[in-house]
Amino acid sequence: MAAAHSAVLDHVAIAVEKVASTPEFLVGRLGARPAGAGPGPGYGFWQWSFEGDGKLEILEPSGPPDGFVHRFLERLGPGIHHVTFKVAAIEEAMARAETAGYALTGTNLQEPSWKESFLHPKQAQGVVIQLAESNPELQPAEWDESHWSFPELPEPAPQAARMIGLRLVSRSAERARHQWGDTLLGVESREDGLLVFRWPDSPLRIAVQVDSDAAAEGPIGLEFAPRPSAPLPAAPHPVLGARLLTVSASD
Repeated sequence: MAAAHSAVLDHVAIAVEKVASTPEFLVGRLGARPAGAGPGPGYGFWQWSFEGDGKLEILEPSGPPDGFVHRFLERLGPGIHHVTFKVAAIEEAMARAETAGYALTGTNLQEPSWKESFLHPKQAQGVVIQLAESNPELQPAEWDESHWSFPELPEPAPQAARMIGLRLVSRSAERARHQWGDTLLGVESREDGLLVFRWPDSPLRIAVQVDSDAAAEGPIGLEFAPRPSAPLPAAPHPVLGARLLTVSASD
C-alpha cells in the first residue's frame, strides 16, 4: 500500500492478442517470473516480475469485441497500454488530478478491494494512467486467482534481466513535470539527457525525452538492463509491439 499522501508506480501494462505468445521471450530470454493473474472487465491480466521486482503486466482481450483492449489492439496493434499508480486514498489522488486539470474517466469506487480511475491518454501525454487504491484484504472470497493460470512456460533464463521502467517523449519539460511530478508526486532528476521521475518504494522509473518538435507524445519503449549474454532486439518486439531499450542497472 502506498503511504498516505503518496503514489507508487506499480507496473507497466502491454496489450497483446494472446498471452500464450509472450513467455518464450519474457521467460526464456528475459528470465521473468509469474507474479499474479486475474480477470478484468473484457480482459485477463498476467503479471511478470524481473530482477529488482519491476513488474510488467500483459493484457489479453476477452468477451465482446467492443471491449477497450479489443479496441486498442484493433486501432494500434500490440503495445504499451497503461501505467498503474497505487495510491493510499484514491479520492485524494483523483482530486489532485482534477485540480491539475485532468478529466478522469472509467472511475469505479464500488469494489472496496480495488478502486480505480484513469487519466485519458489525450490529456496524459499519450499513455493511459491508472490510479488504484488496492485493499487485498477486502478481496471477495469467491474470487480465486488460481482460475487464471499462466500459460505453459519455457525453461527460464538462468539470470533475469532488470526492468528499469518506461521511456516516453514529451514536448516540454514543464508538461512532464506537471504530470509526473506535481500530479503523480514523482521525484525528479536529470540523467543522461533525460528527465527522470522516481517514487519511493517503487523499483521502476519514468524517463522522459523532451522534444519540442515531436509529432506525438507517448511511449518510446520499455527500459531494461539485460544480461550481457542476451542483448535486447533492436527492433520493436513482434509480439509485445514495443521497443526494448538497454540501460545500465545503475541508472
